[in-house]
Amino acid sequence: MYEFAVTPAVTQLRRPGVIITEVTPGTVGDELELQPNDRIVKVNGRAVRDYLDFRFQTSGENELTFLVKKSNGETEEIEFDRDEGEDLGLMFEQIVPRQCANECLFCFCKGNPEDARPSLFVRDEDIRLSFLYGNYTTLSSITDDEMKRIVEQRLSPQYVSVHATDLKTRAYLLGVDESRADISDKLKFLFDNDIELHAQVVLCPGINDGKQLEKTLRDLAVHHPKVVSTAIVPVALTRYNTDERLTRVTPEFCQRTIKEVEKLQKEFRKTLGVTFAFLGDEIYIKAGVPVPSRRHYGNYPQIEDGVGMVRTFVEAFEKRMVRTGSDSDWVPANVRTHDAAIVPDIPHSAFRIPQSIFGTMLTGEMFAPILREQIDKYNAATGSRLTVMAVRNGYFGGDVSVAGLLTGQDLVAMKDKIVGDFVTIPKVTIKSDEPIFLDGMSYDDLKRQFKVPVYDLDTYSLLEILK
Repeated sequence: MYEFAVTPAVTQLRRPGVIITEVTPGTVGDELELQPNDRIVKVNGRAVRDYLDFRFQTSGENELTFLVKKSNGETEEIEFDRDEGEDLGLMFEQIVPRQCANECLFCFCKGNPEDARPSLFVRDEDIRLSFLYGNYTTLSSITDDEMKRIVEQRLSPQYVSVHATDLKTRAYLLGVDESRADISDKLKFLFDNDIELHAQVVLCPGINDGKQLEKTLRDLAVHHPKVVSTAIVPVALTRYNTDERLTRVTPEFCQRTIKEVEKLQKEFRKTLGVTFAFLGDEIYIKAGVPVPSRRHYGNYPQIEDGVGMVRTFVEAFEKRMVRTGSDSDWVPANVRTHDAAIVPDIPHSAFRIPQSIFGTMLTGEMFAPILREQIDKYNAATGSRLTVMAVRNGYFGGDVSVAGLLTGQDLVAMKDKIVGDFVTIPKVTIKSDEPIFLDGMSYDDLKRQFKVPVYDLDTYSLLEILK
């Protein structure tokens, strides 16, 4: 169980140091007789708050002194030398998230069922997780010490939820006063110290769209390239979001937003040389508009925020297929001719007609049409019978239709509709460090309720299987 700071803007943990969870045999850590549950409190006399501190304070240092609180309660000082670049072989506990001090109008925590996993109610606002995993912070309650740490440890880029540059609008969205919402000095401090950031706008109809959105994008673009990119994603409301100030995102709203932002994107490409402002895939899908080309996204700077994921998937899938004539004539790349000039990355031994497969692929309602279009091509080329089924999210309800928020009970509701010899589910529905779903159902429990084998696949493993 993690410990959380319950007071807003407080970042001190209840105990000093960082706990070792694993020591690799044969490494320096093993030779020093460090053990799991030992706590490294200081490195070369400097306090250690977490493994980022440890990494920073040991980087480039060959003469090291650890102050270690052993699992038996004894304290030990260890001095040693290591070779240049030698791995210490230590794994540490996960970072304890710093809690958010805002009351955001659209906070997803407010849209959870009462019986949701406790971790879904944790509102993190942590510059460390922003650097490590691309989690967004608002910077509204980040302390001076945390700002200095970003610069000292070069925690760049940072991912910042701006939402609006108009101060009154931003304060309204964050549920704080304008003095707290004003992060202009903090942004200047980061820019002056060459820290890059990726900005995010959660688009709420009637609040920060239209002219407000245009102002926000223009204000942020002034700071390019320090502000590398801006993602615009639609607010997602579950059936538990009952705040009357929030309006659901409609296809008409998405169509209008695309037209408005496209004008700015064209301008930014001329003045900045990059698209800069990117709309989330969901906006295009809801609008019934094709997602932009690969060129539009550049190096996909905000793909983890659902910006460009669809294009990436389609591009990757079509690399597995080679046109042989008309648009409707497709074959998998590995059953094409042994022409290395056409498919140079596939060894000759890989060229074989794949065995026809028969099964069901479950995914979210939003992604189902995109996946189905590609799978239909694969079926036509191989004689396979893969059926793509859209799964309705009954757990969260409302506008929630992305695959990653499907729960165990949502998937189990489809068990009597499965056809074929197996069923696949999106790997993103399962917690990364524990085989459970958002509703607390375990993966093993889910598999027991299906009559056929269940496989969890991410995009890469799906494409490898089809290849």
